Amino acid sequence: MANTTETLRLACEQLAQLTGQEPESVSSFQRTEDGWRLTVEIVEVSRIPDTTSLLASYEVELDEDGGLTGYRRVRRYERGRADDQAH
Repeated sequence: MANTTETLRLACEQLAQLTGQEPESVSSFQRTEDGWRLTVEIVEVSRIPDTTSLLASYEVELDEDGGLTGYRRVRRYERGRADDQAH
């Protein structure tokens, strides 16, 4: 399997192909029994000013080889809004 950085990059590429949106960042990742679980942030609606852009967090599941096995949007939010929600 590739190193962690390469695995995260490949996951973002796969998610971009499926959603048609470019991931902005990986906000969390962890090893699981079957591979990896990531939370990826994507700008879904770009607005001016940027603080009003609409973002979404996606939970992404990868197998041991870094192949995407599933994803789901877990929340949507405006970039400028503080979030008290624990993840």
